[in-house]
Amino acid sequence: MTSTRTDRWLRLDGTTNTRDLGGLPTLDGGTTVPGRILRSDNLQTLSDADVHRLVTDVRLREVIDLRTTAEVLLEGRGPLRALAEVTHRHFSLLPERGHHTDVFAVEESEVTDLPADWAESILPRQVADTDAGEPPAVRSYLGYLEHRPDNVLGALRALAAGTDGAAVVHCAAGKDRTGVVVAFSLAVAGVPHEEIVADYALTAEVIDALVAKLAASPTYAEDMVTRDVASHTPRAETMDRLLRLLDERHGGPQGWLTGHGFGAEEQAALRARLRD
Repeated sequence: MTSTRTDRWLRLDGTTNTRDLGGLPTLDGGTTVPGRILRSDNLQTLSDADVHRLVTDVRLREVIDLRTTAEVLLEGRGPLRALAEVTHRHFSLLPERGHHTDVFAVEESEVTDLPADWAESILPRQVADTDAGEPPAVRSYLGYLEHRPDNVLGALRALAAGTDGAAVVHCAAGKDRTGVVVAFSLAVAGVPHEEIVADYALTAEVIDALVAKLAASPTYAEDMVTRDVASHTPRAETMDRLLRLLDERHGGPQGWLTGHGFGAEEQAALRARLRD
């Protein structure tokens, strides 16, 4: 197995878990192309230098945000939201309280009218209705696929459509929700199972800094302090188990996508985003 521990990390002032999906080996002997798709934790605290680097050097043109509406509104506008050349798209993979047709249209720098119970929907523990014997993280990931397949597909369609530049997919920590969308993207691009697992587990290298960053935000502080760092750390066996279940039940991530209407043409477009 070729190691994913390379210079794919993008070291920024305002994030701790940003890396490029380029440079990964594929089953046909190729590699994924750098500068197409990035994965990241929350982008709210990017510095001016970060924004310049992302937009000018990396040519970032699209943000795929997997957070809940409550997270987006409570965190407020990030610096990339002020740039007309960067398109933002929102696809929550968790349950929502209330409904907004366009979360970014109602996003404000200071939120004053959120319903009181929205605090309960910041990081809900969504799990699959079955599979009670699976580890909690695996059940959570299966829950995204069971309860929010529309938004999993929406995020992948946004990545497949692409732009003349790079896209970044992110959630709060850039490990769970982002990890599932990235796993599907890499599988479609032909990255082998073990490399997808290794990329997922790479977040463990920065978990202390990541937890500390989220704990400094009122939005996430309680969730960070009620569990220890080990419980937040992504484990290779979690993604390995998810991929094995997808293999057994659907013939792999591609089979799940086909069964949910994301067919050969769209899969080819997503593959091209990372390969051609």
